[in-house]
Amino acid sequence: MKITYLLNSGFAVELGQSLLIFDDYQDPARVVEHLLQTRERGQVYFFASHSHFDHFNGDALARFAPHVTRYFLSNDIKRVRRAAALPKERVTWLDPYSGWKDEHMEVTSYSSTDLGTSFRVVTAEGTIFHAGDFNWWDWLGDTHENRQLAENAFRKQMRRMEGMEADVAFFPVDGRLEASKTKGAKAFCAATRVRSLVTMHNVGYPRVELPPDFFMPGREIPVWSPVSPGETKELVFLDKKGEFR
Repeated sequence: MKITYLLNSGFAVELGQSLLIFDDYQDPARVVEHLLQTRERGQVYFFASHSHFDHFNGDALARFAPHVTRYFLSNDIKRVRRAAALPKERVTWLDPYSGWKDEHMEVTSYSSTDLGTSFRVVTAEGTIFHAGDFNWWDWLGDTHENRQLAENAFRKQMRRMEGMEADVAFFPVDGRLEASKTKGAKAFCAATRVRSLVTMHNVGYPRVELPPDFFMPGREIPVWSPVSPGETKELVFLDKKGEFR
């Protein structure tokens, strides 16, 4: 599994004959354009978790339409005018807790603690979870009531994800949350069975360094925290242990 960072929560994932693009709103290194020009034939899928400007750019996605097998878009994006630029016959709209599959892959959507959806994508080559803006948004300067609501919303959704398995999870570790920035990712990794973690939604902040107690004993997994557009890692598993190379 080859993973390339686009920006913010945007990633390109190469899996066998399939190319998966998540939350491509800006791509300063022109990663997607290069991949579509140089790769051999195969399926190309674009995902957008919600309509926030830093996750969805309809014009950017539309210009790749000749190459795209299917777009998977959160239903709230329907209200965005730029969504009309996409070929309707190749768009699948997803509400939370809905699904889609063909002979190449299966997509399941979950809810978010912000807007839109998150995605679990199962293919023969690997399983991916992309959180979108699902996170424990614990803003330190907020009121006690709002912080409690944020925790309740996060834990309610986590009950649906308990025990989820994935080869790699893309999850927000947002520097704006300061001391709370790793709270959501830590709880997510403790409650699921993901085999590796890629942090995201950290534009403008240093590379993430996880605290020593981030993982439960015996549950440590490889972590990659990209900061520069175009950074690439290959995720490999040997003897059931994964590493980023």
